[in-house]
Amino acid sequence: MLIVLPPSEGKTEPRRGRPLDHATLSFPVLTPARERVLDALVALCEGDPEVAARTLDVGSTQLDLVALNTRLRTAPTARADQVYAGVVYDALDVATLSPAARRRATARLTVVSSVFGLVRPGDRIPAYRLSGGTSLPGLGPVAGVWRDALGPAFEEAVGDGLLVDLRSSTYAAFWRPPADAAKRVATVRVLHEVGGVRKVVSHFNKATKGRIVRALLEDGANPRTPARLADALRDLGWAVEVADPTPKGTQLDVVVTDL
Repeated sequence: MLIVLPPSEGKTEPRRGRPLDHATLSFPVLTPARERVLDALVALCEGDPEVAARTLDVGSTQLDLVALNTRLRTAPTARADQVYAGVVYDALDVATLSPAARRRATARLTVVSSVFGLVRPGDRIPAYRLSGGTSLPGLGPVAGVWRDALGPAFEEAVGDGLLVDLRSSTYAAFWRPPADAAKRVATVRVLHEVGGVRKVVSHFNKATKGRIVRALLEDGANPRTPARLADALRDLGWAVEVADPTPKGTQLDVVVTDL
């Protein structure tokens, strides 16, 4: 089973650690694309900071995020699971997993990244600011770069197992599983139900996804089909509804009434 997480907009900036070394990152097939994105991002941020801020969709009071990107090749790095922060990662809380669950996290988790494409929890990366919907001068849409590059990395990571896709729509656009793999793809949507009305609420969605991943890692379940994943989640206490399979995979709706 491979669980794919979205990155977080907020990141914890490492204060010490060796600088970025592409040779140590998982999925070396992505190195050329990583270099292209890094070159374009650093060049943008080394220019006019106001232009860079508008391109990156950050406010004029957040020019420190532009400066952050100028140091990506020399800044300290830390494990990706320590750099990414926010609701999903707070709920997952990798640092407090049991030893067995942490080993499973190393083998089963990946994070899709605007700068690095796909990383494992233990990959050492710097903090950066680049949203998935950004278009960089001289490069074009970041999503387009990764659509062309991510296929081999995902194939290597998934193998013949189940792909549990927890990405947001922005990052889902980076790569879509081929139709012949659809029967091994499960996407998860979290619906908040109040008074019989269901809707997607960002905080519930993110927090529940983090808790789902944590519970699966602690439990050790390793389902190989979307239906088996639904069974595993029900065994762990969630209300799960399974949609009909499509050429893109099978959607699982997890229905929650509170946090």
